[in-house]
Amino acid sequence: MGVRSEMHVATKKGTQNIGMMLLRIFIILLLASAFIPALNPARIAKPVNDHASFFSTAISYSDLSGGFAKYIRKTPELAGTVNWLYAVSVVIFLGFSGLAAGACFSLGELRMKRMGAMISAVSGTVVVLGLLGLFPLAGQMGEALEGTVPLGGYLLLLLAGIIVVFAAIEYFSLPRPTPDQKFSMQPKYRLFLLLLPFLILTFIFSYLPLWGWRYAFYNYKPGIPLKSENFVGFYWFQTLFENPATRADLFRVLRNTLAMSGLGIATSWCSMAFAIFLSEIPSPRYRRIVQTLTTIPNFISWVLVYSFAFAIFSVDGGLVNRILLNLGLIDHGINFLLSSEHIWLKMLAWGLWKGLGWGAIMYLAAIAGIDQQLYEAATVDGAGRFRKIWHITVPGLLPTYFVLLLLSIASILSNGMDQYLVFRNAMNKDTIEVLDLYVYTLGLGSTNSIPLATVISMMKSIISVILLFVANGLSKLFRGESIV
Repeated sequence: MGVRSEMHVATKKGTQNIGMMLLRIFIILLLASAFIPALNPARIAKPVNDHASFFSTAISYSDLSGGFAKYIRKTPELAGTVNWLYAVSVVIFLGFSGLAAGACFSLGELRMKRMGAMISAVSGTVVVLGLLGLFPLAGQMGEALEGTVPLGGYLLLLLAGIIVVFAAIEYFSLPRPTPDQKFSMQPKYRLFLLLLPFLILTFIFSYLPLWGWRYAFYNYKPGIPLKSENFVGFYWFQTLFENPATRADLFRVLRNTLAMSGLGIATSWCSMAFAIFLSEIPSPRYRRIVQTLTTIPNFISWVLVYSFAFAIFSVDGGLVNRILLNLGLIDHGINFLLSSEHIWLKMLAWGLWKGLGWGAIMYLAAIAGIDQQLYEAATVDGAGRFRKIWHITVPGLLPTYFVLLLLSIASILSNGMDQYLVFRNAMNKDTIEVLDLYVYTLGLGSTNSIPLATVISMMKSIISVILLFVANGLSKLFRGESIV
């Protein structure tokens, strides 16, 4: 009897685990639908943007109501319906958030599982009621606005209903916790939940934008819906290499990009050296002051940096020119900012000034992790300060340096555009324009060639991934260590 009882308990526990796993899967599917435009339940009328996901329409009123402006001018009472549509979208989104919280609670022990099931059931009910609230709003839109609940709304309603049923079953099937049982969770799940927000942000800002790669296969013009444009396949890929002007511009910006990124990689040891010398300052107070003063520039925007540069190096009233004129060393002001001479070195200098202190933070953390007994043993052996730096500190920092070096090599084509945008002018455009700035100018500038800019961005991303794996393979071959 005892064996049968244990088998029954194990079977019941396994069934509960399967049920909770299915509940989490349904919740994940529902949450993922918030980022798929085709499943946006708020698209109950023609003016709603076809390319807007439910996530964007629920957190941005302008994204949802922007297409209704001209219709509201003709029919003012439509504004109330749009406001209600946004309110219902917010309610549904709050239900989505509750479902996410319920799924997180379900990873805990018994008491947290029950709470997670209850939160999921309540939140799922909120989602169901919110989705049902779209039906009368769609009817108020009228035939002129093609008011109707999209297929995605029905699918999400079905999914939310399944979640409510599963959550209710799980809540009532789980045994009641005893008074001595507390809200607890295994460490591996706690660590996963700590990492989860960063994974979500990475998905939203790094992977979700890849949906925009589809513009590379259409003859897209701004202001015209993508579904109304012609599918051209790999036409823009061929244009990138077959058009002599585009090919010449691409080679020019690649030269600038590789040169400036190469200089950055060649001087990447400066942050490590600065961290080492900073750690050797005996006075903690003075060390904190130096570290603070060298870290602050990282938080200054490049627009303010250019304003600072203009105040120092401008022709009329610049500090440097005034000093040189007062000393009689020059007769006329020198336009340092307009000149294209040594522009790569100038950009390198500004980049070092802005990022040196910030880049040293990671090395300072690595220095703090070096075993202090090594320094004590070296002192006993008679090693001086520089020998301890060379034989203990530098070897201790090399693993960190090589990891950052591999990442720098992988991002050699992505050196940003803000710095070069504010310092660019008609005189230095040919030597300062890097790939990111070229893509920005090509897509949003006078040419307005968004498909071609998308093609270049795609190729840049693919090449960066290839470089990462090549650099990682070389590191594994020669050093026996890898980061992938």
